[in-house]
Amino acid sequence: MKVYTKTGDKGTTALFGGTRVPKHHIRIESYGTVDELNSYIGLIRDQDINPLYKKTLIEIQDRLFTVGAILATDPEKAILKNGKERLNIPKISESDIEFLENEIDTMESKLPPMTHFVLPGGHTTVSFCHVARCVCRRAERLSVQLNETEPVNEGVLKYLNRLSDYLFVLARKLTFDLNAEEVKWIPKKEE
Repeated sequence: MKVYTKTGDKGTTALFGGTRVPKHHIRIESYGTVDELNSYIGLIRDQDINPLYKKTLIEIQDRLFTVGAILATDPEKAILKNGKERLNIPKISESDIEFLENEIDTMESKLPPMTHFVLPGGHTTVSFCHVARCVCRRAERLSVQLNETEPVNEGVLKYLNRLSDYLFVLARKLTFDLNAEEVKWIPKKEE
């Protein structure tokens, strides 16, 4: 199988199910941003961090492939003529969302309470988490926008929302683990 197909040379691409859409279609933007997010999470996973976080990140990357596959499926062609789903993989479940929530709760239980917004940074690995969080928020915004015109699985929207929370808390936990400085944002007073 060749990497290049030449079918996209005129600015269109195929969704799962065969529907061709422009490469700038909101559905393509949505799952393309999920792919970008997955790459940033790989970058976090490549850092010198606790192996438990790496294991969690691999689980998240797996789920993001599922999110991407769901977003890449034309909703009008999601059900085959025989009544079966075209996408024959486990979807995003409530347990996937609960997994993120449990990870967040576990990390937060070991952190001092947050009293201010924090400035992204302090350590390269922490900064990668913040970049991934921002990309995750963009993926969520695009998916919500897509949902206004074409249905998006509710689990996808919830998962992306919870994942951005997870990435924020992971950034705080890594700041703590790496003894990096967490810089609070304290707005300047007007003169």
